Amino acid sequence: MDVADWLSAGFIAAGLVFFVAGTVGLLRLPDPLSRLHALTKADNLGLLLIALGLLVRNPDPLLGLKLGLLWLLVLAAGATGAHLIARRAIRADGEGAQ
Repeated sequence: MDVADWLSAGFIAAGLVFFVAGTVGLLRLPDPLSRLHALTKADNLGLLLIALGLLVRNPDPLLGLKLGLLWLLVLAAGATGAHLIARRAIRADGEGAQ
């Protein structure tokens, strides 16, 4: 294995660690807002690291553009979904009622 293989494996392994950490946060944290925070932050960083690991293995500019666009779309969708879930959780708890 050369340096690119080790670097790629390191990025992908780090991404998987963040996915596992987000899952543990989802299962262990006490309230919905904390769970959302842990899950969205860890999953976004995990996906970025996995995309970087894939780019190291195949440094094609078109693949990089596709992975970057995919990451941005998942980032936007995750933020939007987390915002909607958080608003609903706050309304259900009676916090921040206007």
